[in-house]
Amino acid sequence: MPSAAISKSWWFFYFNSFVGLLNLAFAGDPFVYYDWTISYTTASPLGVKQQVIAIDGHFPGPVLEVTTNWNVVVNVKNNLDEPLLLTWNGLQHRRNSWQDGVLGTNCPIPAGWNWTYVFQVKDQIGSFFYFPSTNFQRAAGGYGGIIINNRDVIPVPFGTPDGDITLAIGDWFLKSHKDLRKDVENGVDLGSPDGILINGLGPYRYDSTIVPDSIAYQVINVEPGKTYRFRVHNVGITTSLNFRIQNHNLLLVETEGSYTVQQNYSNMDIHVGQSYSFLVTMDQIASNDYYIVASPRFVNSTKASGVAILHYSNSQNPASGPLPDLPNESDPSSSMNQARSIRMNVSAGAARPNPQGSFKYGEITVTDVFLLQNRPPELINGKRRTTLNGISFFAPSTPLKLAQQFNVLGIYKLDFPNRPMNRPPIVDTSVINGTYRGFIEIILQNNDTTVQSYHLDGYAFFVVGMDYGVWTENSRTVYNKWDGVARSTTQVFPGAWTALLVYLDNAGLWNLRAQNLDSWYLGQEVYLSVVNPEVTEKTELPLPENTIYCGVLSSLQKEQAQRVRFSGAPSVPTVTTTIFFAFIMMFVGTFMT
Repeated sequence: MPSAAISKSWWFFYFNSFVGLLNLAFAGDPFVYYDWTISYTTASPLGVKQQVIAIDGHFPGPVLEVTTNWNVVVNVKNNLDEPLLLTWNGLQHRRNSWQDGVLGTNCPIPAGWNWTYVFQVKDQIGSFFYFPSTNFQRAAGGYGGIIINNRDVIPVPFGTPDGDITLAIGDWFLKSHKDLRKDVENGVDLGSPDGILINGLGPYRYDSTIVPDSIAYQVINVEPGKTYRFRVHNVGITTSLNFRIQNHNLLLVETEGSYTVQQNYSNMDIHVGQSYSFLVTMDQIASNDYYIVASPRFVNSTKASGVAILHYSNSQNPASGPLPDLPNESDPSSSMNQARSIRMNVSAGAARPNPQGSFKYGEITVTDVFLLQNRPPELINGKRRTTLNGISFFAPSTPLKLAQQFNVLGIYKLDFPNRPMNRPPIVDTSVINGTYRGFIEIILQNNDTTVQSYHLDGYAFFVVGMDYGVWTENSRTVYNKWDGVARSTTQVFPGAWTALLVYLDNAGLWNLRAQNLDSWYLGQEVYLSVVNPEVTEKTELPLPENTIYCGVLSSLQKEQAQRVRFSGAPSVPTVTTTIFFAFIMMFVGTFMT
């Protein structure tokens, strides 16, 4: 056989072998890459120039959109003047609490450094958001939406919408996050907000007596007769908001990863940290625009509501008249009744083909019960603090997860009480010792004077009951043991309780916190340690190669090489890169012979 023919045959052999190796290397779930620079910028959402936190110059930040089981790589460069962490509100990070982005699991990213988050959105669908978790920074922005789409093989329990719209609604203060932080530390209440933002913009001038001129506002452009999915997140720091669209029904279809029983609402109370999806059909004659409104709930405020504009393509006139009415503020029980009406669609699949109701949580035996009681802020050792069961959480300089990994003693204690203690309040680093694959009941008792919402990282819990008064053993008789919605953030009304059921199948160290930022900042949080005692079963991912070290482990920190590269999963696996160059050399050698 001529040498040229031999060379050609070998080239095809090498090429086909290389393609086969590439297919093998990328046979797993896809990777998606984001490269974000987080920095300050100047904005005037309420007509007054102030410093906000932007991502790649955008406030709010970009929407992170992926599909179930995709791998996400987010390279974060911190261009702020203080340390930073991002947390992913509602993402469960299966077996991977290293990526949770809170002080109990991660050292903060120092100013001028970067760090790369690498995680998989395993077995999740739905609407979530991210935000900065340290130093009161959420009060300055740095947040954005997260969309996890279904895989094509999983049916969605409603038709494909004609558009998908993310709305970040939240209270806003003219003070900087640093000044708000100092106020909270010094015992000054946040008070009512200066306004409500929708996607980082102030209100449409629906009332010239309270809304200044020349404020930029959000406009949502729509086509008549079409149906849009609105994903609405309360990204604020302390205020429950009522969301509504003038003359339009809100068909609730999903909340924080669970498909719900589809019900129409004229408005929805969305508490701090919560996310909802609505289908909204453009069924009006549309001779004019319509108000999209987010108003403070349970707050005495004369400030403007958040108001955006819904603009039909055939609209001829601006929105006008008064805003659509709020529910009766003097009757907070209407808000609780609305919350009770939100139920899980047990016949629909979510991230998996099996129906959501196939996990019959009401038939599982509870292994542990935790009654968590808060109180209004109080002085402990001369400083204003908040507590759960009389303990105000102290975040040590060494993250708990790193201390656990390196067997560092004295950082935390696995002794968090399952009932309020009859003793003066203390500041401590006390952790809940969870049982792997146990089924726990958590009762949140709110003895404060305001609505508080609570979030659990790593899990979706079933909201099985809520009521006014003090929880007792007899309260279980009113639990919903069939179609309580599964979510990660729930509200607890003042002088009331909310009961949750959680299956602890996700090993790791997970944060349970008040979402109201002042309560969280002053110590109202605890961590839940879930460790698989069977060391032969790999239920947690290993320590990331790009881990930042701090506290007593600071000596392990190397020079910050991560500043110049993606520090997690490379775009092409290392072994594939090596093989690729080896094949190139063989190709070159073959053609030179």
